[in-house]
Amino acid sequence: MPISGDCTIALQQAIDVAAVSGVLLELGAGEHLSGALRLPSGLDFRLGEDAVLRFVPEYEAYLSNHVEVTAEDSNAAMMLATDATGIRIGGRGRIEAPGPDFITGRLDDMGTHIPAKRRPRVLVLQACTDVVLEDFSVHASPMWTIHLVDCRRVRVEDVSIDNDREMPNTDGIVIDACEDVLVRGCDIATADDGVVLKASQRPDGRPVGRCCNIVVERSSIESRSCALKIGTETHGDVEDVSFFDCEVRRSNRAIGIFSRDGGRIRDVVFRRIDLEAHETPDGFWGSGEAITVNIVDRRRGTRPAGRIERVVFEDVRGSMEGAINLVADGRSGIGDVRLTRIAVRQVDGPLRGHRYDMRPTHFDLAPSPDAAGRANAWVKNADGEVVGLVAYPDGMPALFSSSVENLVVEEVSFDRPSPLPAGWNAEAIVIRENEPSVWS
Repeated sequence: MPISGDCTIALQQAIDVAAVSGVLLELGAGEHLSGALRLPSGLDFRLGEDAVLRFVPEYEAYLSNHVEVTAEDSNAAMMLATDATGIRIGGRGRIEAPGPDFITGRLDDMGTHIPAKRRPRVLVLQACTDVVLEDFSVHASPMWTIHLVDCRRVRVEDVSIDNDREMPNTDGIVIDACEDVLVRGCDIATADDGVVLKASQRPDGRPVGRCCNIVVERSSIESRSCALKIGTETHGDVEDVSFFDCEVRRSNRAIGIFSRDGGRIRDVVFRRIDLEAHETPDGFWGSGEAITVNIVDRRRGTRPAGRIERVVFEDVRGSMEGAINLVADGRSGIGDVRLTRIAVRQVDGPLRGHRYDMRPTHFDLAPSPDAAGRANAWVKNADGEVVGLVAYPDGMPALFSSSVENLVVEEVSFDRPSPLPAGWNAEAIVIRENEPSVWS
């Protein structure tokens, strides 16, 4: 029987005893209310099929679970493991997070809730090895849902995440400076990025590390931002990454690679991806793009973004309300990109944005004190326009490339309406060379 009221102390004691004893701890049927939990080495924790682990809605309840990487002014987690090995979390039960309690208002014109300034992540594993997360579901995260930081040998399989589609920063699975990670068979629906790889920096400014040997396969993602993403935090290198056999549904950007902070991104493959990309209001980055690759030196004059190179998009099909865009605005550039067997239907979206998105730029990183908007999200200029949304020159094509070196386009087809809608480019493929930097 679940303990009535807050069971944090009893549950933590049971977790500690089970880990030391090497026995399975199963949370039984019913609702279990908890505050911050620490996950020790050797823990085998199972959420029973009818078990609900519900977390309390106060940020202060999680301050003891300090996360090294700060995100959106927040550095606390509901569940935290640090320097642990051999953790396994599974079962058919549900983790219920207090997302609605961290909504402070709404911006109708931007299509988003206004989030509280400080919000806890649900599950953070930092500097952990040999971890398995499987079968359980997470609902209503107020912030990043699962955050893997500097971890090795992690498997995330058949995990389900269902977050509010209008709550910013509710990324599904964040793989941050990790090595040897497999994500398989997951079902993620969220407002922010679905599965995202990045390389953050420590409080002293040093990179956490590099992100490499990552496989994401046979997963289904819904995202109001970018479903399958690398970046934008790229303080360390990201390399040897594969996305296979994934379905992207009802998303804004389907596939995205964004270099901003000095680390190189290379040897990346997206293969057999079915997608649908729809425009969303300007509060979310993107404009209905099937694929976006861009580079911006947002730390102007101090550190160029790292180069993006050796990237393959193969057997990608579906529909988009925007375009495919590849834009090298930074000094390091983008090179050796191959698009093979791409078959995408381009349709006119209800918002008719006809723009590509260069956010985040230095405007988002450090907006002026009198700027309208939300830091690291969107900034409006004096005319009320969102900075970083750029109209396609001569109208929207299906594929737009700017200053990309060694671009290979083979067996690429676009099904476009006839006649073309107003604001569309008559050319389906537009490739421009030696364009000047604007945002770097």
